[in-house]
Amino acid sequence: MIIRRWLLFPVLFCLLFIGLAAFGPVDNPTRSLGNNSFERGETLQYKVHYGLINAAEATIELDDDVHRVNDRPCYRATVTGRTTGSFDYFLRIRDTWRSYVDTTSILPQRFFRNIEEKSYRKRETVDFDHIRDMADVESYKKDKNDMKRGSFKVPNNVQDIVSGFYYLRTINYDQRRPGEVIRVQGFFDGDVFSMDVTYKGRETVTTKAGTIRAIRLVPKMPVNKIFNGENAVSVYLSDDQNKIPVLIQAEMFVGSVKVDLYKYKGLRNRLNLIAQR
Repeated sequence: MIIRRWLLFPVLFCLLFIGLAAFGPVDNPTRSLGNNSFERGETLQYKVHYGLINAAEATIELDDDVHRVNDRPCYRATVTGRTTGSFDYFLRIRDTWRSYVDTTSILPQRFFRNIEEKSYRKRETVDFDHIRDMADVESYKKDKNDMKRGSFKVPNNVQDIVSGFYYLRTINYDQRRPGEVIRVQGFFDGDVFSMDVTYKGRETVTTKAGTIRAIRLVPKMPVNKIFNGENAVSVYLSDDQNKIPVLIQAEMFVGSVKVDLYKYKGLRNRLNLIAQR
């Protein structure tokens, strides 16, 4: 059922396409980046509306502690999503996406996802080797006896869905012009693919957290059975040093979906609020 499998997709898609925009010309696999946009303990909470119905909730958070993976200090970044109310009774989604992100390079050392959607199950772990530009994937659905393993060649300084989101937040959008297209590559679910993202400029948006000055990004969607047109998704990032997603709007063939920031804590910088609601 399309609604069940893709209800939370706009949240995760936001992380995917803006995260993949993190690919750049840097060739040094041991890069070092400055970060003035986020810190440990940051938590962002969203309501997912299907039409007029409050259908789901999602949380994006950084753990309070630094974790060590592949002998590197890492942030532990986690995205969780779940259906609520009547949607939970009929559809029941419990999804977790997690990345261990190198604190110096903002590159992923390990990625994990646990998908529980009605009777569907999938668990996956991806370990990254940024020296060899390889990703080792291990996944199974309901039974560990059905384990699948594979190694994939990936672009230099590759990001996963979650870590790329944090890397994006280190970029200065003052250097972009409205209408400029960012051509990106990404690795997800065993595939390397391309996508174009258009920077549309600055707008003011109203969310449950307040009225916020924002940066608008629009990805060019491929022809598919989910989104209604190639410009069906708009993602709004706060127009400040935090650059957090504050609003996502998606026109899908099954109806309109809106992902709305309603609560936040632990921001490194002041949010660019115009007025509280």
